[in-house]
Amino acid sequence: MWKINKKGQSTAEYAIVIGLVVAAIVAMQIYVKRGLQGKVKDAVDYKDAGDTVTGTTTQYEPYYSSSTMTSTRAASEKAEVTTGGGVTRTISGEDISTRTGSQTIGAAQSSK
Repeated sequence: MWKINKKGQSTAEYAIVIGLVVAAIVAMQIYVKRGLQGKVKDAVDYKDAGDTVTGTTTQYEPYYSSSTMTSTRAASEKAEVTTGGGVTRTISGEDISTRTGSQTIGAAQSSK
């Protein structure tokens, strides 16, 4: 008569159960992230609510910014190519960089 090793079978069953639990946790990870991001956004919107009557918020939005800048650089640069593809750059005199202009960051438009 054959004797079945029950210890090996129960270890395999535990491994399968642990694998299923890990797979479920990995599958739920995206939903937990989205829920947490939603809670953070709700908290920011609640905190930044400027006018509770119209429901407008003042949260920063990068596409509401505008800038007009002019950058200039005055320098005398010499580049020498050496054997093997190396490049040696030498700046003689002063390297002067200037930036002029304006930048405006506006509040978000009303979102209802």
